[in-house]
Amino acid sequence: MIDKNVIKTTVEEWLAKGDYYLVDIEMTPDDRIVIEIDHADGVWIEDCADLSRFLQERLGDALGDYELEVGSAGIGQPFKVIQQYRNHIGKEVEVLQRDGIKVQGVLKSVGDDETFVVATREKQHVEGKKRPVLVDVDKTYAVGDVKYCKYLLNFK
Repeated sequence: MIDKNVIKTTVEEWLAKGDYYLVDIEMTPDDRIVIEIDHADGVWIEDCADLSRFLQERLGDALGDYELEVGSAGIGQPFKVIQQYRNHIGKEVEVLQRDGIKVQGVLKSVGDDETFVVATREKQHVEGKKRPVLVDVDKTYAVGDVKYCKYLLNFK
């Protein structure tokens, strides 16, 4: 049985040659090793194949009976690492708060303290107006305090 840290170290060795970064490594009970990588400009199938070959060459027999699967972090899937937040600054995201409320807006910034700011539009009562009006509101979240944040696919 191969150790997850050995796989991570080997993957990071391959990642050091480019602008890719590791999103996740999962070792499943059915003997699969699933590795997710990402890049600001997206991931090409050739790069996944190259990483897979690199792992086979470096780890060879240590992989044993494991099935190796290398892919990109799925579009529309929740972000898993802070670099994914940074890559989506200026794009529309959906945040599911711990209280179950979904918020949609533009990801404005990501802090070094793992917080992020989403610009939204909300109806609020404004003095002198009879009805609520839409106003721009910046909401700050801590990565660990939301159920998820993901890129919002918009087909409009």
